[in-house]
Amino acid sequence: MNDVTSQVTAFLSAALRRQVEPDDDYFARGLADSLFALELVTFVESRFAITVEVEDLDLDSFRTARRITEFVRRKTAAPESGEAHAAEAS
Repeated sequence: MNDVTSQVTAFLSAALRRQVEPDDDYFARGLADSLFALELVTFVESRFAITVEVEDLDLDSFRTARRITEFVRRKTAAPESGEAHAAEAS
């Protein structure tokens, strides 16, 4: 398990008061609700220094620890910039 997944599963396990595995869907299992989803988004933003935009608020991205890890990786990856392509065209 990588560091992001470990941090997320630790948070989930503590918050939900039961062991959560990387692929456990805690929403489908009835362990989490919409209020918890807000707490989870706040945790992800503060722990990984990212901003979750309105367009990012897709429950499927937050349904499991592994999906949260994928989301964090996408948000923290170097953004593709059109500036590099514009410089090459000059």
